[in-house]
Amino acid sequence: MIQVDPIPAFDDKYIWLLHRPDRARCAVVDPGDEEPVIERLRAERLALDAILITHKHGDHVGGIRGLKAEWPNAVVYGPAGEPIKTLERRLTGGTLVHLRGLDMTFEVLDVPGHTEWHIAYFGEGALFCGDTLFSVGCGRLFEGSAAQMWESLKRLRALPPETQICS
Repeated sequence: MIQVDPIPAFDDKYIWLLHRPDRARCAVVDPGDEEPVIERLRAERLALDAILITHKHGDHVGGIRGLKAEWPNAVVYGPAGEPIKTLERRLTGGTLVHLRGLDMTFEVLDVPGHTEWHIAYFGEGALFCGDTLFSVGCGRLFEGSAAQMWESLKRLRALPPETQICS
């Protein structure tokens, strides 16, 4: 099982840190700000292998460049249709992401609604769903339709009930 730790960012966000306790490598999900990530990884002596992005909004992608400056070999994964210039691996639903150095695999889920090309990562007992789902509701509809969001929420509802949800 992977260890999933929240890194607080901004006033009300989390950047998710994924690692295995027996390894010095890690991944992060939706790093909107690089500073808290750099501070945490240095403190825990972790090397960044991968950056997983769910959608294009600045509070999810703002830290990519700063993290790549510190860990230039970290691979940036994200939604194929989003205009994110720093993506290195463009993903669509059904794709499997193998993070070999971390021994982790995630299935990419298309979850449009908040944005048209929003994706989520499911695997290792956890779901990283960006702004599709929150503890008190779902994300606002910026580009997608209510029908798209409803289908996305139904897709998430079909996941195993023991899934750890990280939004």
